[in-house]
Amino acid sequence: MPLADEPQGEVWDTPGMVHWGRLLLDSYAQWTGRELLDRLGSPEAQARALFAAPFLVASHGTEDDPMLNYGNRMALELWEMTWAQFTRTPSRLTADPVSRAERERMLERAGTRGWINDYRGVRISGTGRHFLVEDAVVWNVVDAEGRTHGQAATFGRWTFLPLHD
Repeated sequence: MPLADEPQGEVWDTPGMVHWGRLLLDSYAQWTGRELLDRLGSPEAQARALFAAPFLVASHGTEDDPMLNYGNRMALELWEMTWAQFTRTPSRLTADPVSRAERERMLERAGTRGWINDYRGVRISGTGRHFLVEDAVVWNVVDAEGRTHGQAATFGRWTFLPLHD
């Protein structure tokens, strides 16, 4: 989905998103012991690289009903949403009602362990297309003091599922 209506520089280049990108990258490295991407250049350059990465990265906050607060270009394209639509979406709505209990169990498991690297589940785009996510890594987004700010996910494999009557 083209994102021509989105001011791309403003999406990843705000101080808040540069900071969030650093939290995502630092937390991923802390939990997994490896880098999500090559961390070259300034924090702004890293935020740009994260947004343009050839794999999906998405996250939500810690609200009672967590709201999506970050999606890179791949996430926006897969979920068929603009940045504004994506970041106004409760995270639970990325799964259809049948899959939400399984999604909650996965988030609880990741929350308890700090991260998981074996998630597989069905998600639904903003236009209603279902897709199967495989080999996803889900991790807690934490700051240097260990405070949790949300959860994030990354994956590079998904399959669109056929439409059902």
